Amino acid sequence: MTNTHVDYQLSQLDQLEAESIHIFREVAAEFEKPVLMFSGGKDSIVMLRLAEKAFYPAKIPFPIMQVDTGLDFPEVMETRDNWVNRLGVRLVVASIDDAIAQGVLVDDGKTSRNRMQTATLLNAIEENGFTAAFGGGRRDEEKARAKERVYSHRDEFGQWDPKMQRPELWSLYNGRLHAGEHMRIFPISNWTELDIWDYIGREGIEIPNIYFSHQRRVFERDGMLMTETPLNPMRDGEVAEERTVRFRTCGDITLTGCVESTASTIDEIIEEVAAARVTERGATRGDDRFSEAAMEDRKKEGYF
Repeated sequence: MTNTHVDYQLSQLDQLEAESIHIFREVAAEFEKPVLMFSGGKDSIVMLRLAEKAFYPAKIPFPIMQVDTGLDFPEVMETRDNWVNRLGVRLVVASIDDAIAQGVLVDDGKTSRNRMQTATLLNAIEENGFTAAFGGGRRDEEKARAKERVYSHRDEFGQWDPKMQRPELWSLYNGRLHAGEHMRIFPISNWTELDIWDYIGREGIEIPNIYFSHQRRVFERDGMLMTETPLNPMRDGEVAEERTVRFRTCGDITLTGCVESTASTIDEIIEEVAAARVTERGATRGDDRFSEAAMEDRKKEGYF
């Protein structure tokens, strides 16, 4: 007779992985037409790896979708294409340029491309009939995301009401929808930035090389180091210089800052993140600095 050791326990990463895989399988079984939001950043790449594990050896049974601002880092797009080609998944690109050309939204010359993602995303969800969209939001990133449930209900206008969320006692999820509504799903809600990096290291996951220390010409704006690029002209008094930096998060190149760092390996990044006292969004995302409630306001409108 074989006895199971009474002290057997899964590691923290194994528990998080098992929870996320369970969520992926629940959604695939429950919703008619899910899609995985994929930016090419570290969180969405970890989600794609988890989806790959959830359905292996079969292919991932839903497409992935990128909302293309036209201002993404080339290294991120290269990594995205590598993942798409390796897994053989269908990629849906929701382009802001196309949305402007089609009259879905108006470019007033003042609104950032990042804020234009909301209308582009909602239009793509409606056009494709997606009933559930996986997102890479984590509760430790930002206080508005800390309010988010795993199953985040969106009304027929794609809007989120933080006061009207459904209970998730004992990890039981309510996916009931009325016509025109959809659900946002957050499989890595309970992960932290440190968990993400531990998992990337353990799994040997391919990520964009801008997450590692490298030389880059940058200038300082609003307390952040921004990339020198024709897409983001420097203002009076701003001076570019070459520094040793890396990115903690990937987004719109005109709004995403980097940090000075010599961390060139996963282990060195883990040490750096463990000592950090500011989340990656708080440290390097200009789009979260418009107001104290910038993220929550955008989420109510339909943003992830």
